[in-house]
Amino acid sequence: MVTTSFYLSPKKGIETNETGTRKIEKLTGMKSEKTAGTVSSSEALYKSITFEEGHELNEEVFFKALTGFENLKKAGLLNQDAHLLTICDFSMSSNTKRLWVIDTQEKKVLFNSLVAHGKNTGEEFATNFSNTNSSLQSSLGFYITDATYNGDNGYSLKLLGMDKGFNDAAYKRAIVMHGADYVSEDFAAVHKRIGRSWGCPAVPRDLTQPIINTIKGRNCLFIYYPDQNYLSRSEWLKA
Repeated sequence: MVTTSFYLSPKKGIETNETGTRKIEKLTGMKSEKTAGTVSSSEALYKSITFEEGHELNEEVFFKALTGFENLKKAGLLNQDAHLLTICDFSMSSNTKRLWVIDTQEKKVLFNSLVAHGKNTGEEFATNFSNTNSSLQSSLGFYITDATYNGDNGYSLKLLGMDKGFNDAAYKRAIVMHGADYVSEDFAAVHKRIGRSWGCPAVPRDLTQPIINTIKGRNCLFIYYPDQNYLSRSEWLKA
C-alpha cells in the first residue's frame, strides 16, 4: 500500500554565527515543536482507542481521517463539538470489517462492520473510483452525513461529498448509505467476496438502522484508498 504521511518529525537546525540565520533557525524549531505536538496528540488519541484484536484500523488512515475531520470543523462545515468519525478503508479486502464508527470524545469504537464498494470499483478488492453518474463506482474522500429516508433499499442516509472532483457529485448520483443482504459473511462464504453496490457504502441489514441513526445529521465519513492523485489534491488533507 502506498500512503502519504502529513505528519512531519522535527528537524534539527544547523548552527551558525549569523544572527539572521539564527532567527530563522529558532522559528523553524518552534514550528517543528508545534508539528510534533500535533503528531503526539493524534498518536495519543489513536493509542487510546481500543480496537478489537485482528480488526485494528491502520494508524496512517486514522491520521488522514482525523486531519480532514479537523479541517472540516475549521471550515465551519462540521460543528465544533462534532466527535463522531466514520472511516471506510477501501484498501482492505471487502471480506473484512473495514468500516469503523469512532467516538473521538469517548475514545472508543462504536461499530466495526463490513461495507460494500461499487460493482465497477472491483471484485473482492477496490481498485477503481469515479465521481461520474452511472459509473457504478465508489467515490473517494470526505462526506458529511445528511438526512435519512426510506427508499428502494430501505432505510438510507444521504451523503454530501466534500471533495471537489472526487465525490462532490455524490448527492446527484444518489450515493447513500443503506443496508443490503449481500453485505454479510454468509454471502462472502458462497461467493468468495461480499456483494457490491452501485457505488454506495452499503452495510449489513442488521446494522443499518443502528449505524445510520448514530452518524446521521452532519457527521464525518471518510472513504480511503491510497490513490496518490486524491491524496495529493484533497484540500481537507492539507495539514
